[in-house]
Amino acid sequence: MSSTSTPRRALAGLALSLLLAALGTSSATIALPTLGQSFAAPFPVLQWVVLAYLATSTALVVGAGRIGDLLGRRRLLLGALSLFTLASILCALAPSLPVLIAGRAFQGIGAAAMLALTVALASSAVPKEQTGRAVGLMGTMSALGTAAGPSVGGFLIAHLGWPSLFWLNVPLALIALGLVTAYGRADAPSKRGGSAAAVLPGTLLLALALAGGALAITLRGPFASAERLGSLAVATIALLLFFARDARAAVPLLPWSLLRTDGRSRTLLVALLVAAIVMTSLAVGPFYLARGLGLSPDLAGLILSCGPAMTALMGVPAGRLTERWGSKSASRIGLIGMAAASLLMALVVPGMGVLTYGGALMLLTASYSLANTANTAGLMQTAPTDQRGLLSGLLTLARNLGLIAGASAMAALFALGSGAADSADAAPAQAAQGLTLAFLVAAGLAGVGLVSVRVSAR
Repeated sequence: MSSTSTPRRALAGLALSLLLAALGTSSATIALPTLGQSFAAPFPVLQWVVLAYLATSTALVVGAGRIGDLLGRRRLLLGALSLFTLASILCALAPSLPVLIAGRAFQGIGAAAMLALTVALASSAVPKEQTGRAVGLMGTMSALGTAAGPSVGGFLIAHLGWPSLFWLNVPLALIALGLVTAYGRADAPSKRGGSAAAVLPGTLLLALALAGGALAITLRGPFASAERLGSLAVATIALLLFFARDARAAVPLLPWSLLRTDGRSRTLLVALLVAAIVMTSLAVGPFYLARGLGLSPDLAGLILSCGPAMTALMGVPAGRLTERWGSKSASRIGLIGMAAASLLMALVVPGMGVLTYGGALMLLTASYSLANTANTAGLMQTAPTDQRGLLSGLLTLARNLGLIAGASAMAALFALGSGAADSADAAPAQAAQGLTLAFLVAAGLAGVGLVSVRVSAR
């Protein structure tokens, strides 16, 4: 076997792992109406099929990265893939909705490690000068999973029933397990001391805080509802306890000195910002296309799918451009493109038609792919080898928080700008005003990202 085939097959296993984690988020939403009919459940209960996965995968991603550094990242990823496989079988065989929700929570636990460790392992599987391409491939697979989830899920549900959505995961996860087992490079546990048990209390406290915060943002209903306020209270208390404990811990979950070095905290900020900006197109786009341009749902969906498709197509080229230009320059160019696309959306698109919207959307998502790939590659290239799992987990967390916050904030800005009582009933002129306000704020966020990159480059 050639020396180049082993890393490529290892990367294939890692890419498939990331694809599965992305499919877990995007494919389940399309199944909610069918699950409601099968289990005779209302939407407030059905949404937990999505929230259980989202909350656990977001809450545990930092702890999974840190524990991977301490135990060995390949070892933990193999365990995560095994758990994801078993959880998928549980979901497919679920006789009731509570069992299905429990299976989704276990899937989320496995996905947390898959999200945290794949980029770290990919950057270790190739020479340093090829980090951009490896990171770009991971970005392509993540975007592909996000883009393909609804269509693949809809096809499977229509022809084979909702359990097939989860049965699909089993052979794919087994292939990933085989590739990572056979070709993945075994990494030694961190030599900095400490054990997984030592960071477990901090992991659980941070997980509780993040899960509470994520639920508070994603739950529907009035802002002052008991569920939302309770989630916020739990998140706040858990976060305070986490900071108090981690500051005294012999082996902290988050070594703050690590984040203060090489501009890593600003890198995480940029990851959050670009995710929030690209989420604007998904949070605001459906309302503008339907109410502002009067498009049918199927045509609006086709236009919106151009965004994830462009992100997937740009992944590997973005990695090559990052290697050619350097991570800082590529990140700046990507952010400039995102700012330009946001200004086009805000100032030009409202007076034009669907083709202009589609062009601005593709510029936005292509620029996002470049900025995100460069940002990630830069972080991984400077990361200490035995702390790449932690930094990869923090990067994934920042990105997820940006997506969650972006969806909530940009939808609220659209509603504020439109002035309509309900965004779904906005008149065309109102929808244009909402689009303008949301993307002007997105352009401002891109400017903040540019300042952060410029400061960290000094």
